[in-house]
Amino acid sequence: MGSHTDSLPIPTTPAGRDGLDAILARPGRAVLAFDFDGTLAPIVPDPDQARAHPDAVPALAAVAPRVASVAIVTGRPADVAVRYGGFAGVPGLERLVVLGHYGAERWDARTGTVTAPAPHPGIAAVRAELPGVLAGSGAGSGAHVEEKGFAVAVHTRRAEDPQAAFEALREPLADLATRHGLVVEPGRLVLELRPPGMDKGKALLEWARATGAEAVLYAGDDLGDLPAFAAVDKLRSDGVHGLLVCSGSDEVTELATRADLVVDGPAGVVRLLRSLAHRLAEAPR
Repeated sequence: MGSHTDSLPIPTTPAGRDGLDAILARPGRAVLAFDFDGTLAPIVPDPDQARAHPDAVPALAAVAPRVASVAIVTGRPADVAVRYGGFAGVPGLERLVVLGHYGAERWDARTGTVTAPAPHPGIAAVRAELPGVLAGSGAGSGAHVEEKGFAVAVHTRRAEDPQAAFEALREPLADLATRHGLVVEPGRLVLELRPPGMDKGKALLEWARATGAEAVLYAGDDLGDLPAFAAVDKLRSDGVHGLLVCSGSDEVTELATRADLVVDGPAGVVRLLRSLAHRLAEAPR
C-alpha cells in the first residue's frame, strides 16, 4: 500500500507506518484529529491572541472532503476555537467538528451550532477564590487567568520567571481544585482547573467510535494530548489503525518519544496535511 512518495513524511514506527497506509488506502473511513494550540496554532504569550497558522485552514479544507471526518480536539470553548481558527463557513470543511472543553462541547460545521451541558458548579467557586490564591502563592504578578467557561486556566508564560511561577502555583491550585471537585491539568506553562472525566482521550475515543473510524490520526503538542495518544493505543488494540503525530516542541519531550512521527510545529503539521491532500487527490475515488 503506497510508497510514501510526494514528500509525505515516513513514520518512524511500524504501527505508525501501518496507520498512514490505512489512511491512504481507505481515507473515507479515516478520522484526522488535531489539537489547536501548538498544533494548528503557534503558541503565543497571550492565549487570547492565538490564531491558526495562516496555511492551516486551506490545508485542512484540501484534505477534509476525502476523509470521514476532521476533528479539532481542544480544551478551549468550541466557539472560541472556531473563531480563533477561522473554521466557520469554509468550503471543504463541511465535515469538520470541534470538540471543545475536552469533548464536553461539540461544534458542527454543517449546522454552525454548539451543543453543550451545564457547567460544573465548582468552576464558579474556583473563579471566585482564584485571585486570593494567586496573591498568596508567591508566584508574582505575571500569572494570567484565562476564562474557559467549563474550565479556568492559569498561564505563567508572561511572568518574570515563568517556570518558577508555574512551580509555585502547582500545590495551591491543586488544593483549590480538590476543594471544589475539580482536577488540575498541567501543560506548557499553564495549569488548568476543570471537572474530572474530561480529557482529549475520552473525546477522541467517543468520536472515533461514533464515526466508525478504521484509521485515526491524532496530532498534538502538550501533556494534555497524552490521553489522546493513549486513546489511539486503545483503538489500535481494538483493531483500528492509528498514527500519532507530535507537533515538535522542546518544551514537551514526553510526547515526542511516544509519537510515530514528529513534525516541526504548526508549520510541519500544515506540510503534513498538504502532503496527505496531494496524495489523496491522486488516488482513485
